[in-house]
Amino acid sequence: MKNDIHDLGLVLDSKVKLILIESWDEPRVLETLTGLAVKRGLGLHTWSVTEGLQRLGFGGESLESGASQEPEAALRLIKADPQPNLYVLCDLHPFLDEAPKLVRLLKEIAMRDATHAPTLVLVSHACKLPAEVQRFAARFSLALPSEDELLAIVREEASRWSERNRNTRVRTDNRTLQQVVKNLRGMSHAEARALARNVICDDGAITQEDLPELNKTKFQLLDLEGVLSFEYDTARFAEVGGLSNLKRWLAERQGIFLDGKGVDLPKGVLLVGVQGGGKSLAAKAVAGLWGLPLLRLDFACLYNKFFGETERNLREALRLAEQMAPCVLWMDEIEKGLASGDHDGGVSQRVLGTLLTWMAERKAPVFMVATANAIERLPPELVRKGRFDELFFVDLPDQPVRAEIFRIHLGRRELEPSGFDLNLLAAASSGFSGAEIEQVVVSALYAAQAQQRSVDQALLLHSIQSTAPLSVVMAEDLDALRTWAAGRTVSAN
Repeated sequence: MKNDIHDLGLVLDSKVKLILIESWDEPRVLETLTGLAVKRGLGLHTWSVTEGLQRLGFGGESLESGASQEPEAALRLIKADPQPNLYVLCDLHPFLDEAPKLVRLLKEIAMRDATHAPTLVLVSHACKLPAEVQRFAARFSLALPSEDELLAIVREEASRWSERNRNTRVRTDNRTLQQVVKNLRGMSHAEARALARNVICDDGAITQEDLPELNKTKFQLLDLEGVLSFEYDTARFAEVGGLSNLKRWLAERQGIFLDGKGVDLPKGVLLVGVQGGGKSLAAKAVAGLWGLPLLRLDFACLYNKFFGETERNLREALRLAEQMAPCVLWMDEIEKGLASGDHDGGVSQRVLGTLLTWMAERKAPVFMVATANAIERLPPELVRKGRFDELFFVDLPDQPVRAEIFRIHLGRRELEPSGFDLNLLAAASSGFSGAEIEQVVVSALYAAQAQQRSVDQALLLHSIQSTAPLSVVMAEDLDALRTWAAGRTVSAN
């Protein structure tokens, strides 16, 4: 808070008479302004529509008139004050629409250059000033808590829980505690305290199982619903068959990324390959392996018919992803959003430019995982070296990996894998993708239920024989994709 008081004092020294502070943490804003007023011996007044204009009990001269709940009357009192007092108006913004007198009063207060004129501070979660006033105002943001402050907040909440529960210690380990602290970054002091309290209060423990719920709550606080979506159930990496090279590559970079320091943080990967090959599951698994929230960018929600809105939606989504950092940002089927065309009025090119600029300039630890099925539709500017750390090609699984995929999907459906000949099933399903193997198991379950029998080897083999895999239906496209990938990408398998 000391730094906030110092920085806010510099704004006052610049003789700006209108300051705008956008924050959800109103109590902390008022606490900071109170500290500044005490330090400088200034009178401090607050206004809200419920309480009217009130003077706090220190410094400055009191106003002769009583407090007013009407914003116009309050602004006239402030304008008439000859003292360099601080006036904090909470949630004035709803009154500024279609209120020319209020706008003019704000402008007249802001334009005063007298040394002893009052300073007006507007506080709200969000506030767009009228154009007539914007250039006279200074915006100020409270500093977000550092990792040391976040750790102190978590420990304070743990101590409070312990005091309420007969001095029982909150159970955790250092790795999980550090992950919680990193995932609290981007929150205000009050929000971080509320999240820490929620993690601890249910069972008096901070465990790995608390991280998904913590990230989901943080996502909801940031109001990211819409263009971005929060993927709650991130797959464990053990649940992905094959992709051994990708797993090794990620394991080598996990510690560097989670440390969050240095100029060469991993930026992301582009996964190309056939549909159903496991690209989307791999994206989920990266977040699961690293213990990070997974955000999915939905290009269908991104595009807007109004000029400039699509790019603004993308910038807002990327900005909010940085607030969730450290995190994994998943762009599924990225070619559908960035494929260049002649009939979109240049929107795809502007979206591409916005994305490329962010990829080049971002500092926050946001690991980008993009997946693509039709690589030929991607603009060359995106796939050149340097945009992503690596381009991986996800081919169809070979026989050992197909056997492992059968084992995973049978186990998920409470079917004992040891009761099946996995090698025979893998051999019979040559050319099948991971998604197609899953559907083989699902189809066998439906058939078994209809025939009132248990799932056995014969049902699975029949389901395999009844399926025409994509590698057969689209053999030419797959051969072309493999030809393109040779020499341009690294095998994920």
